[in-house]
Amino acid sequence: MQYHDANSRYAANTSPHVGIGQRMLVILEALRPRQWTKNCAVIIGLVFAQQLFDLQALERAALAFVIFCLASSSTYLFNDLLDLEKDRRHPLKCKRPLASGRLPIPWARVAIGALLVVDGGLIVLLYQLPIPKHDMFAALGGTNLCFTLIIGGYVFLMMLYSIRLKHIVLIDVFVIASGFLLRIMAGAVVIPVSISPWLYLVTSFLSLFLAFSKRRHELVLLQKDAGNHRQILKEYSVPMLDQMITVTATATLISYSLYTLEGHTGHQRLLVTIPFVLYGMFRYLYLVYIRMEGGSPEEILLRDRHMLGAVLLCAIAVGVVLYLLPQ
Repeated sequence: MQYHDANSRYAANTSPHVGIGQRMLVILEALRPRQWTKNCAVIIGLVFAQQLFDLQALERAALAFVIFCLASSSTYLFNDLLDLEKDRRHPLKCKRPLASGRLPIPWARVAIGALLVVDGGLIVLLYQLPIPKHDMFAALGGTNLCFTLIIGGYVFLMMLYSIRLKHIVLIDVFVIASGFLLRIMAGAVVIPVSISPWLYLVTSFLSLFLAFSKRRHELVLLQKDAGNHRQILKEYSVPMLDQMITVTATATLISYSLYTLEGHTGHQRLLVTIPFVLYGMFRYLYLVYIRMEGGSPEEILLRDRHMLGAVLLCAIAVGVVLYLLPQ
């Protein structure tokens, strides 16, 4: 029934009576702007390298953020095109612009091409911006080339994920996690600065934790129909995912604690942020196991006041330690 409803909506919404302005709003919705919060990982290197008030570094990091937003949105649209029929039968994804028929397929294809072309232009613009300090990546071709390779690798990997890798058990989750890691790397390269290996570990474990939580939410939501909506879900079980969530949550907390102790940033005073990180992790586990949420981490961050408060307080504490206290 949902499939036929989606088809009827598609026929209705492709009529010439739908205005261009309305269509552009639908395209914007299809780009999933709420998920652009993930791209804030690009500025982590800027913050923890204490370059937030370096205007040249800030300009390059801000442009890198926009580039990743457009790149990630192009991969979301590409994935929605490939999963169109399955999304129409999904209780939540059927409301997406493509699955619901509000966005015609030709428009989506044009939007993907336009996003990639604009992204290419922004990368060219990045090459014109001055590098704020010594280019520590000169031996690898320079900071601009390294960033270009990372963003290109990200788009290629995410599209390969949509085509094939999301159908391989565990690999699907690790590819999702690698997207966050590439954002961190891009943010460090574009400035350019070096980042503690501990911070890369934190990012890896945290992104795995979020990805496993998302898989668990899908299994609980769809139950017996999970495999029909997403083939890979047949390879997972709730008990298995519970164990992986426990492991990655523990590893995230330990690696972050070690970062505050062993990392050169903050002179160990970042220890004061551990309670906020701990509360945020516990709150997220509460939402996953008690509220049965976790399918969309970016929406939880924006909707749950407790999570948002923990993140804001942690950010304030980091800002005080890194930018107000004497080093």
